[in-house]
Amino acid sequence: MALLEMRNITKSFYGKAANEDVDLLLEKGEIHALLGENGAGKTTLMNILYGIYPKDHGEIFWKGEEAGFSTPREALAAGIGMVHQHFMLVPTMTVSQNITMGLKSPGYPLTDRAAVDRKIRVLSGRYGLDVNPDALVRDLSVGEQQRVEIMKLLYRDAELLILDEPTAVLTPGETENLFVILRQLKAEGHSVILITHRIPEIMAVTDRISVLRAGRKVAERATADTEGKELSRLMIGRELKTVSLPEPTGARRACGAEEAGGGERPWDGLHLEKICCREKGRSRLEELSLEIRPGEILGIAGVDGNGQKELAECIAGIRKTDAGSIRLDGRDLTDLKAAARYGAGVAYISDDRHHDSLVLDMSLQENYLLNTRLRKSHSRRGFLGKKRSRAEVEKIITDYEIKCTGPDQKIGLLSGGNQQKLILAREFACDPGLIIAFQPNRGLDIGAAEFIREKLLEHRARGAAILLISTDLNEILSLSDRISVIFEGHLSPSMENSEKIDTLQIGRLMAGEGMNP
Repeated sequence: MALLEMRNITKSFYGKAANEDVDLLLEKGEIHALLGENGAGKTTLMNILYGIYPKDHGEIFWKGEEAGFSTPREALAAGIGMVHQHFMLVPTMTVSQNITMGLKSPGYPLTDRAAVDRKIRVLSGRYGLDVNPDALVRDLSVGEQQRVEIMKLLYRDAELLILDEPTAVLTPGETENLFVILRQLKAEGHSVILITHRIPEIMAVTDRISVLRAGRKVAERATADTEGKELSRLMIGRELKTVSLPEPTGARRACGAEEAGGGERPWDGLHLEKICCREKGRSRLEELSLEIRPGEILGIAGVDGNGQKELAECIAGIRKTDAGSIRLDGRDLTDLKAAARYGAGVAYISDDRHHDSLVLDMSLQENYLLNTRLRKSHSRRGFLGKKRSRAEVEKIITDYEIKCTGPDQKIGLLSGGNQQKLILAREFACDPGLIIAFQPNRGLDIGAAEFIREKLLEHRARGAAILLISTDLNEILSLSDRISVIFEGHLSPSMENSEKIDTLQIGRLMAGEGMNP
């Protein structure tokens, strides 16, 4: 008897099918992947199982009995737990308090916290989750927070754990640690469903794979009987393109050229000279210098948390520098605010699109007009020309292949890949001279990532200077002309990217070996 069976599950939003007659079979003690592009319907299917969305049609059987959960609390009580891509933790509370939130723990209402903590430590040791019950969540790394989310489910005796894009914000080391935990869970008899688009990780840890495309299940494979190339083709419906670095043309109409009299103008790329950034007395960037020539991509590799966010935000003008200078096209940007830097030709793609780049309750059209320069170009006498901007957004939806119902749809209802495409369209609308791309493919499927890489290369060929910051070394190697490594706010000398590049040396630099503070 299967642990879980879902038959002919159908769900629509605003008349558009998110799931259409989807079947899923899960055995006890199995790690099963739900593979598909962003917007394929993977998370929707699991949200239906978990009681977040009601299904329009279909049947669900749990342990052989027909079931239908109307709330996550009902699903948890039955033994089904879900860790969402964006964690549901309270930063100001301890690990122990987060794990037991909403439960009547021993001694309730005066909870015996010592007894609770003992149980947490036992579970932690049993599954190798390594969590400190007394630690505040706000002080934990992303990988540690994910372990807390998993512990919440194990504390509630969940038999099935659903993990939504669990490696999207993890370093390679944290990802491998997660796989060790998943294998241990399987050995203990738990079942796991991984919602993901990362094929290499699927091949490393799963037993079976269900592939979804455009809301439909298109294939099911035993992991041992398939390979990455087949899964890629099934997921996006075609062969993946080969990405190569074209020769830059150098032709670019600089954003802001109209203020300077229009037409082409010479420029000399980005120059950072001994940038310093301190936060609460702690140095985040220490005398960091770099330069990026026109038509060049400089890749910054490194483990998350070594100053990447500070570097990106200092250049974009979101964060103030404590010392040093920033020049673009020979112009000193050091004291300019973010809006003025956008006007000078700076585009910023943040690693956190929900907090930094989008207002999720606003429409695509409204989010597109968040860019100060676009608002100016689409307004007359202080009033926005919505008809013109709507036509422009409709064209962008087509050109950028954004899957949505139209310019008026709330952007929060779109998949991550489609949200990211709108951000790119907005940031690239003024033909920027400098593009800061910070984890541009974080959490995206291979189809969306391929599209975004093509856009970056397109602007490189047109003469833009591009700063690519990523924890994904493969992404850095595939796109960069030169590569540097950041560690604890210090930057290594750059190295030319070629077939002879020493990736082991890059890995050692990422771990801090050979870095000269």
